[in-house]
Amino acid sequence: MRGAVLVAIAAAIGNMLQGWDNATIAGAVLYIKREFHLEAQPAIEGLVVATSLIGATVITTFSGPVSDSVGRRPMLIASSVLYFLAGLLMLWSPNVHVLLLSRLVDGFAIGLAVTLVPVYISETAPPEIRGLLNTLPQFTGSGGMFLSYCMVFAMTLAPHPDWRLMLGALSLLSLAYLILTVWYLPESPRWLVSKGKMKEARVVLQMLRGRDDVAGEMALLVEGLGTAGDTAIEEYIVGPPVADADAEVDGGDRVTLYGPERGMSWVAQPLPLGAQGSMLGSAIGLGSRQGSVLDHLRDPVVALLGSVHDLKAPAPEGSLRGGGSMLFSNLGSMLSFHDNKHAPPLDWDEENAVADGAGEQEEEDGDDDHLRSPLLDARGMSSMTTAGGPGHETATTMGIGGGWQLAWKYADGPESGVVKRMYLHEEAAAGEASGAVHAAALVSQSALYLHGKPPHQQQHGDGPALMHPAAAEAAAPSAWRELLEPGVRHALVCGVTMQVLQQFSGINGVLYYTPQILNQAGVSVLLASLGLGADSTSILISGLTTLLMLPAIGVAMRLMDVSGRRSLLLWTIPVLIASLVVLVAASVVPMAAAAHAAVATGSVMVYLCCFVMGFGPIPNILCAEIFPTRVRGLCIAICSLAFWIGDIVVTYSLPVMLNWVGLNGVFGFYAVVCCVALAFVALRVPETKGLPLEVITEFFNVGARGLATSPAPALEEEEEDHHRRH
Repeated sequence: MRGAVLVAIAAAIGNMLQGWDNATIAGAVLYIKREFHLEAQPAIEGLVVATSLIGATVITTFSGPVSDSVGRRPMLIASSVLYFLAGLLMLWSPNVHVLLLSRLVDGFAIGLAVTLVPVYISETAPPEIRGLLNTLPQFTGSGGMFLSYCMVFAMTLAPHPDWRLMLGALSLLSLAYLILTVWYLPESPRWLVSKGKMKEARVVLQMLRGRDDVAGEMALLVEGLGTAGDTAIEEYIVGPPVADADAEVDGGDRVTLYGPERGMSWVAQPLPLGAQGSMLGSAIGLGSRQGSVLDHLRDPVVALLGSVHDLKAPAPEGSLRGGGSMLFSNLGSMLSFHDNKHAPPLDWDEENAVADGAGEQEEEDGDDDHLRSPLLDARGMSSMTTAGGPGHETATTMGIGGGWQLAWKYADGPESGVVKRMYLHEEAAAGEASGAVHAAALVSQSALYLHGKPPHQQQHGDGPALMHPAAAEAAAPSAWRELLEPGVRHALVCGVTMQVLQQFSGINGVLYYTPQILNQAGVSVLLASLGLGADSTSILISGLTTLLMLPAIGVAMRLMDVSGRRSLLLWTIPVLIASLVVLVAASVVPMAAAAHAAVATGSVMVYLCCFVMGFGPIPNILCAEIFPTRVRGLCIAICSLAFWIGDIVVTYSLPVMLNWVGLNGVFGFYAVVCCVALAFVALRVPETKGLPLEVITEFFNVGARGLATSPAPALEEEEEDHHRRH
């Protein structure tokens, strides 16, 4: 996973520049207002700091749609260029108007980085370490703040500190970021697939994963292009195939699953939904039956994904994590039982795909991306349709990470021409003697569309082929229309609410109060005794506060993919509430000055450490995971817009609230907001660790449609036949 890690580190430098800028302006403004005589113009002084927030808010409104159109990488390059220009302008700044312009450009750069870096990392990271890598922006941002405070502190020790050099240093760092974005960062493979650039996407995936076999993930990325569709949960018993591939099975219905390598095949028998103590089935029952008030309030997606994470399926020995070609761990021993020489491996190389007239058309058009070429080998699909025998459904399966497998099947036999995809996950062993397993499947309409001759006109070997995603791009609905789809709407409510609650959870107020707390604790007196001036002391205190956050973020990075996002929130938000309550109590309850300073300092430190472990990075991580590929940029922009608007409201309302209700009232309000946030997380925020992004969006589709599930195909007829025989 070295490639994905290095790419994530390089992309997260954009957030480091944001942290660097936040710290430098906090130190430089002390000298800016003296040079430009802003003491009598508090509005202009406020604009020097707030203009970057305004710029970030403005550019966020269209950064997402533009990134969906031109790609993630060009937008990150634009961010680095804007950082560089802003640094040069701030280094020059002959007057306050040029300084305000430079801060606006700087805000544009910050808005692009904050909005798109989490998206880029989520789209390039493997599911198993996606949470860790997406916590990097929080770590690099705090690290940038600390390094900047160190630089500013050193400059304040000079007889005449130069604020232009403080701010202009940003241009040197942004130049390094520009070099990385232009010459090292690849384009997001998911975006490349959405535009039909399959060859480029495959090369990028091979670099990111460190292996040549990325067929399963390529298939997953194509299937993730859809946003709408009725998703059903079906359950199967998956076992070794019978000796005679054309033999009838009880009930007259089965699904034959073929692996990507020759000789891999299994037979799946449909089951009633929720049979044999299935955890997914239990979750579905919980969401649909009459229960407690808590059951009715809880989001079905929370119950479904919670049941998925309770499944303890072991990983296949000797296979790549999430990338193995075996269907399930218990099926590894079945591979030698059956060698179907008529089922060739799935060919995801569009250059080798064959369809009627496709090759000649490609040669005529000279199209490097082979946009007219089908993705799946028509000969392979033909073999798969005949392998199961007349009347049987067939599919091809691949590992996609996180213990999930991707399969395709015909909805009503090959003659229907309707292809459905299946995301399968092992639930439990169904029987030791047969080696069969109990598997749950998310089944929905495939994002790939059949094309070519109608089934009745096909000759042997033609078979249906699945169209290249670029061919379906023109027929796709507009991104704004797709926002109205239930699954996307559902995810948007979750993402926007998390961003707003994060801003009102008290972090700005605590940071504002921290210097006063440390003053009372005697830190300022201690530093002043060392001969430091008031400006140097203020900067050093802020730097020490930032330094304390870094170990906590390191712990969060370790736990993000182990405990999970939801668990970290459920553990850290109560600590935030307790810290705020203690801060209020410390001001109300009479106690000695030393005791008050110790309690207040401890509460502030605990609050800051827990915030950067949970509520700091997790809203951005969730927002980068829960939206479909086709509208991810637009949805992220909406969530980021909520973030920046909330930031502006909290920043400007804090002084007003301090005048109205005092510091205790402000902290009491923040504690109430944290209680609301805790309830929202418990009821509405699902656990997304270790799951492919496309599987997460499918679960949101299921939950948004009220767990609208359907029984496995022909299940009712099978049950009737069973009763007749017995």
